[in-house]
Amino acid sequence: MGIGGISVQLCGHSRHQEPFRHEYRNGLDTYIIRLQLEGTCQALVDGKMTDLMPGDLLLFRPGDIYELRIGAHGEAKMKPSGDYFILCTGEGMDEWWAEKKRPTLRKIAENERIKATWHQLFLEKRRLDGGNPELVTLIVRTLLRLLDRALEEAPSVQSVAAFHAIRMRNYIEENALRPLRLEEIADQAGLSVSRAVHLFKEHFGMSAMQYVQQLRLAHAVGLLEHSVLSLEQIAYEAGLSSYTYFHRVFRAAYGISPGAYRKRRAGDD
Repeated sequence: MGIGGISVQLCGHSRHQEPFRHEYRNGLDTYIIRLQLEGTCQALVDGKMTDLMPGDLLLFRPGDIYELRIGAHGEAKMKPSGDYFILCTGEGMDEWWAEKKRPTLRKIAENERIKATWHQLFLEKRRLDGGNPELVTLIVRTLLRLLDRALEEAPSVQSVAAFHAIRMRNYIEENALRPLRLEEIADQAGLSVSRAVHLFKEHFGMSAMQYVQQLRLAHAVGLLEHSVLSLEQIAYEAGLSSYTYFHRVFRAAYGISPGAYRKRRAGDD
């Protein structure tokens, strides 16, 4: 992406409990990015009104016809519909859009990092001064890159099983450095432990707990190379419970003890 700025006209988290419509029949004058979080709604996609479900991401550019419908007017009682949204313009957005063909609608797996970054954008724009423009641009750029990765990792065949697997992997990456049990991982995808174990291995070629271990060891390696923490502290920070266990699994993975690895790296420097 280039160095152009990004101006955010509006962003936020909407939760509608009453019917709502948003229309630009003469074409948008901004980019719109919208992620459905809960409930359902409809949007105009490729000339027809299309049902949206949680995880559905909408991408529109200036000039596009835009129509969003939440609930039916006259409906006695509707279920809440929630989303994150951003309306923005600027050279940075033009550069990002031009990098590749952008789908109007695509489902992505649940990702707390995307939500957290979007939330940071809300907080910055909520300031009385409207937020620091450079910081706003940086946050939006981060959000766009996270969305790019989510789109790239979304399964080509939008199967429920594949999204369950990606959701579990995302959850593991977000929580690997603390105690983590298979039951908790499976629960995030609404699956039984046996089904979760099978799906994760099928999609990623290793067990969920093997993936947890790889992430912990990778973090430990970073601490060995770039920190002055003791080996016992590194074991704790990496979620490896004790130095004895850290020593055993590290040697099994790398063929050398953590202490010897640190000394060798120090010697290389």
